[in-house]
Amino acid sequence: MKLKKFTAVALASALSLGLLSACGSNANETPSAGSDDNNTEAVTIKIGATPAPHAEILEVVKPILAEQNINLEITVFNDYVTPNTAVEDGSLDANYFQHITYMNGFNESDGTHLVSVGNVHYEPLGLYAGKASTVADLTDGAQIAVPNDTTNEARALLLLQQEGLITLKEGAGINATKADIVENPKNLDIVELEANQLPVRLQDVDMAVINGNYAIDAGLNVADALAIEDSEGEAGTAYANVLVVKEGHENDDAIQALYTALCSDEVRTYMEETYGGAVVPLF
Repeated sequence: MKLKKFTAVALASALSLGLLSACGSNANETPSAGSDDNNTEAVTIKIGATPAPHAEILEVVKPILAEQNINLEITVFNDYVTPNTAVEDGSLDANYFQHITYMNGFNESDGTHLVSVGNVHYEPLGLYAGKASTVADLTDGAQIAVPNDTTNEARALLLLQQEGLITLKEGAGINATKADIVENPKNLDIVELEANQLPVRLQDVDMAVINGNYAIDAGLNVADALAIEDSEGEAGTAYANVLVVKEGHENDDAIQALYTALCSDEVRTYMEETYGGAVVPLF
């Protein structure tokens, strides 16, 4: 399913909503849903996620919540739209697949009422070799594929600028589009593709900028990327992956228990040992 697009103006407006608390801010709280009282009625949280790393991370969380009499029911999606509409219509309680900027923009473009419970992790975009092995090998007119959704395309263009391949109009920032390219010395052909198609098409283009989750799915190692975003920079804040619910449910006991579990030492260790830098905990 094609990712939703939204305008730069809408995104800028959405960003004014601000980021919510960083992961771990509730780590010392014990939600009532976390009671291990045998008389406490079991609670089920229905959550949507993309396969990797999100659904895999949630599998680590399941036994932590089970000890609190909370059942985590995970539904896996391969697009960025359905998990949001499902939270909005109530068929899911939460989702965990997107960064804060995408969520804010989705609210603007689709009229949804989604909110972040808090930051969990960051997935740096990487520039991966296709037909060309190194940046120096890029010839005039070389093709570089980028994600076609607005926020991730801007990220990709910023990464290409970081590597000196293009120059963007001053101030374009996280709203950048192809129209903002003011210098392109190699006349690079920027090819816009759905994010999940980038690994599939990698060998058809000279290089591709690939989202962290789809790189993981395809078995690409972030250590092999020719360049990655810096998690300490603007991208690490603007593109923090968040736990999302419909407005009004962010302080529900079971949701807070889920968020605390996502911020646990078990999850941190799993992220660091499993993904080799492709998933950076933000707690």
